[in-house]
Order: sequence, then structure tokens, then C-alpha cells
Amino acid sequence: MDLELAGKTALVTGSSRGIGRAIAEALRVEGCKVVLNARHPDELNATAVALQSPAIAGDVTRADEARRVVDEAVGLLGQLDILVCNVGSGRSVAPGTETPEEWQRVFAINLWSAIHMVEAARGALATSRGAVVCISSICGLEVVPGAPVTYSVAKAALHAYVRGIARPLGAQGVRINAIAPGNILFDGSVWQKKLAADAAGVQAMLETNVPLQRLGTPREIGELAAYLASPRSGFATGSIWTLDGGQVRA
Repeated sequence: MDLELAGKTALVTGSSRGIGRAIAEALRVEGCKVVLNARHPDELNATAVALQSPAIAGDVTRADEARRVVDEAVGLLGQLDILVCNVGSGRSVAPGTETPEEWQRVFAINLWSAIHMVEAARGALATSRGAVVCISSICGLEVVPGAPVTYSVAKAALHAYVRGIARPLGAQGVRINAIAPGNILFDGSVWQKKLAADAAGVQAMLETNVPLQRLGTPREIGELAAYLASPRSGFATGSIWTLDGGQVRA
């Protein structure tokens, strides 16, 4: 299917590896001009060379840095049609051991980063009548045993933000959706480490909890993100799209 993205421009945060990189690759395959972003310049620059895409290092958990990254991206691209908010991390403390500092840290990564980017890009996206895709998690949809409470609450808040901001953004011609992935395997991921430590245990979990009985891939998330960013999904906004092999029961 032609997603009608040829010549469109995109900024993908958290795109030096994993899901973010796969989203950038999917958008490039569809003909988008893509700017990459991540906090750590070395890994980001290596990915930029591999994908032949420009990159802007910056910590978008800070509002001032988010504005700078957006301004530089618009300067490079000329306009901004697509924003993908992929900064996030499920690494936190065990349930019941949260501290105020840990709540702040996890919310900055998983919620404030997206809000800062959307607000920074709002004017540019209104001009292009563009689209936003936020990457979330099934942990924001229902209780996943063992998942950090800080992470789950931050992702639930992200879902509320996407649903709530869709109306004022829609009045400006901008769409926003989120993807809630399940268990995704990539280099450096939690699931890579779990497989190395206990492959049989991971397989047993998949057979018990995931109807498709496998882990997902970054490419599968990337292709859904490209669809949601495209005119082909032009009537979709304010929705949370689950991609988890059927794991969520709620």
C-alpha cells in the first residue's frame, strides 16, 4: 500500500536504536525525509550515518531542549509534517519501592518528553496539518505483573494526554495517536536480557499470556507508526493502538 508519504518530513525522537530507529527506517522507506534525535551523540551519529539521515542530539525531557530540537529540525527540513515521540524507558524500581525522585525521573522520560515535543512542534504541525505518533506501552492499559508502577502510571497519563489533546490539536488540523506495544525484542532491550537469562521461562510466559506466542519486532511497530502518520489514517485521532500479539485482556 502506498502510504502517500513521499516528500513528507518527519522528526523521530529516541531514534538511535530499537523502536525509534525502526520507525525512522519505515518512514524513509515510504519516501519521508527524516531527522533523528537522541540524547547520546555517539550512538545517534552512528545511526545517522547508517540511515543517511541528519540527526540532532538533545534531551527532550527538558522543555528548552525540545524547543531547540524542533527549531533545528524545521530549519533542516523546511517544514514539519510528522512528529514521532518515542523517548521512553521501562527501567525503574520494583513495585512498592518508589521514591519522589524516581517518580519525577520516570515521568520526565515517559510523559514530559512527549508533552514538551508536541507543544514545541504545535505551530509547525498546524502549518502543515501534520500528525503526531506517541509510543507508549500496554503497561498503561492494564496491570502487567512485575511492571514498575512508575512506568505504568506515566504511560497511563500519556494515554490520557493523547486522548485529551486530540480535540484542541484537531481544531488546528493536527492528528495525534499513540501505539501501545507489548513485548518487543531488539538489541539492548529488556527482552534480549531476559532471553539470555531464561529462554525457557520467556517462552512459557509467551505461551501463557500472548495468543500469538512470540515477541514483537521493532519493524512491526515502525510500520504501524508510518500508517498512523500517513494520510491513509486521516480519520484517526485521539486513539491508543495496541500492538501486543493479543496480550491485553481488558
